[in-house]
Amino acid sequence: MSLGSDNDHKALTMLATHTTVTTDDILRKLCLSVSHVLSSATNSQVSHAGMVQSISRTCLKPDLGCFSIFDGGFSGLVVINFSASAAVEIYREYMMNMGMPDAELALSHTSDEVGNVMGELMNQMLGDFINKISKELQTSISQSQPKMLTINKELTISVDTKLEDAVARRVAFKTQNNHIFYLEFAMDKTEFIQLTDFAVDDGYDLDDLLAEHGQDNAVKPSVGHISNTQSLPQSTTNTDALFDELGI
Repeated sequence: MSLGSDNDHKALTMLATHTTVTTDDILRKLCLSVSHVLSSATNSQVSHAGMVQSISRTCLKPDLGCFSIFDGGFSGLVVINFSASAAVEIYREYMMNMGMPDAELALSHTSDEVGNVMGELMNQMLGDFINKISKELQTSISQSQPKMLTINKELTISVDTKLEDAVARRVAFKTQNNHIFYLEFAMDKTEFIQLTDFAVDDGYDLDDLLAEHGQDNAVKPSVGHISNTQSLPQSTTNTDALFDELGI
């Protein structure tokens, strides 16, 4: 009987010491993916703040806002709001790192080329995040194709799905030239609890992943509901097309 009790105690001790992953742990993984992908793509230093801000809602904000919805093991929304200076710096560093001459690059964040590149980079960031978090949490997550908008008025985004006890966070990022942009994140308040030991295979090639997620995706995402907090002026063709798609 005592042997059985000892074994039961050991089993309980093993379970008690296994890892618990919270929503803030998942946010940290996302921040690391954003910093890693942007730093690699631009061959420069992109870093995130050590503090995270609790917010009540996520918003698309000027000058360049991008969002994507993810679903599966947990549901949520990722928004990245780039200032004009941060967007142009990241775009130009990325293109020059790809071998494009400086003289041929756009200078304004309102250029369609800048918006397309930033949308592609967000796709790569989320691809890196989903690849890693799916392996570490042993779950399946899918994302919508990121949407990029050039705006000068604030928009409020609500996710068109039920989030259970949702949490929302904002994290500040800084480019190598000290331009600031913000990531906003909303998801189910949840925990993943490790029950058994398992090996995480993290052996994948980043260049292959970036190339894969840089390709155009013709699948239309199921996006959330967007409501205007202020009236929007006439914007780019891409923005108008998105609003038409959403029925705004």
